[in-house]
Amino acid sequence: MIKERFIDLFAQSFKSNWDLPALTDYGQDNTLTYAELAKRIARMHILLEQAGIKKHDKVALVGLNNSNWCITYIATVTYGAVIVPILQDFHPDNIENITEHSESRILFASDKIWDNLKIANMPNLEAAFSLTDFHPVYIKEQDGKPVIDKIGLLADKIDELFNAKYPDGYRPEDIHYADNTNEDIASINYTSGTTGSSKGVLTPGNALAGNITFGFTTHLLPRGATTVSFLPLAHAYGCAFDFLTGICAGVHVFLMGRTPSPTLLFKAFKECRPHSIFVVPLLIEKAYKLMILPQISKSPVKYLIKIPGLKQIVYKQIRDKLVAAFGGNFVEVIIGGAPLNAEVEDFLKKIKFPFSVGYGMTECAPLISKTPVDQYVQSSVGQILPIMDVKIMPVPGVEEPGVGEILVKGENVMAGYYKNEEATKATFTEDGWLKTGDLGKLDEKRNIFIKGRNKTMLLGPNGQNIYPEEIEAKLNNMDYVAESLVIQKEQKLIALVNLDSTRIEHEKLTEEQVAQKLEEVRAKLNKQIAAYEQVTKIVVLEKEFEKTPKKSIKRYLYTNFEVK
Repeated sequence: MIKERFIDLFAQSFKSNWDLPALTDYGQDNTLTYAELAKRIARMHILLEQAGIKKHDKVALVGLNNSNWCITYIATVTYGAVIVPILQDFHPDNIENITEHSESRILFASDKIWDNLKIANMPNLEAAFSLTDFHPVYIKEQDGKPVIDKIGLLADKIDELFNAKYPDGYRPEDIHYADNTNEDIASINYTSGTTGSSKGVLTPGNALAGNITFGFTTHLLPRGATTVSFLPLAHAYGCAFDFLTGICAGVHVFLMGRTPSPTLLFKAFKECRPHSIFVVPLLIEKAYKLMILPQISKSPVKYLIKIPGLKQIVYKQIRDKLVAAFGGNFVEVIIGGAPLNAEVEDFLKKIKFPFSVGYGMTECAPLISKTPVDQYVQSSVGQILPIMDVKIMPVPGVEEPGVGEILVKGENVMAGYYKNEEATKATFTEDGWLKTGDLGKLDEKRNIFIKGRNKTMLLGPNGQNIYPEEIEAKLNNMDYVAESLVIQKEQKLIALVNLDSTRIEHEKLTEEQVAQKLEEVRAKLNKQIAAYEQVTKIVVLEKEFEKTPKKSIKRYLYTNFEVK
């Protein structure tokens, strides 16, 4: 058990960082200090009390990253209730199902999302509040009467009760939070998943405290630093580090209130100059493809990097430009959420760009492995955390030495899936190890190397293990390809692709010319991979791949794709 109580981490931070800036909605002049944040949380506690919320009740939350989202989250867990953060990209049907399945008594939602929800699909919901200003947008009626007094939920009434409770103003000594232990469930996170239906991950306070305190011991975000929060806060990765670790460490968190384009994001990095940057591979891979590849593909540069004495000078110039693009003040870019393209990783290593790759899953809130940038081993996803343990379980059909399913145990592991004993039992071994579903191996220093998803591994014609992610990584860096997904049809590998439309429009290619270019790409790809991995056809998709909020392609949607 982690010695620091999850809820105490907030109280200690507010008291220690009272006058420091805490939250800013990027692009708006509305910075909250830790003192103001603590006051708004105390006020929210009164709202929850007025709504009849009790300890361990469920409170659902859905919306884009903003300060009111953060206030709702912290207020709920420090009140002693259970937060149910829902990804804003979910379809309204999914949001309704999660709200109902989780037995959430109240819901906080952005106005746009609320307008698309149907009350009839959430019969147990007692009230809903706008994330704009926390006013009630819905109160359930029973026998013709509201189940909650609306007057008691209005801003004027909450202010009146707050002022009566704290007549001398809210002070650090007034902070008194719930007595929940780390064994108590703090949140239920519904997995976005790339292989099927969402499941409610029961996350105890201990798992969240384990992630946060790991951030403390590794100095990911020191007191007074800044960070830019652009990953969805309802996703375990963005929530644990940009938000929870940041707030508990006394960091100034800039919140991106909408899904940012690379241009807007790099503008925010330049203005906010974050200390550590938490990203998914897609952003790094886009930066490589848009900012680096065009530069190193030019004839003079291609010639210079072949000359030992000049290569390092060129690499330094490229690194300096990339560092400046990320704000110029960071010590490390931490990449997680999905595998990093091997070609991109190799180049970043060559130019000595300060990055590392971590590994985790929602079921571990999320972190399993992470290594400091100066100890990071290329192609790995870091070393198993000191508070976690790992082993490799052999998998039938996997013949590669040392490769098997990654199993984990430790402080960050979930308590199970909410109201789903069957899925919980299937996810754990009889002796309590969590099955990650990922195939990988360990080195002598307990660094983890991911080979692919157990469920996505394909078998070649002679029983060879084929990891489609490795083929896709090569294909995604080739001309005219934006993204790809490799599937198997009648023992043949087919690559589904989204085209790089900007490149094609710039070159004014006809449909026939595009087809010819893709055949050249396929030939080039097949020269770089084993005979049993050969791609027999490239199929262009008209629509962009459907993705999870962490930008992973929902593979299960394309398994049975009909190829003409």
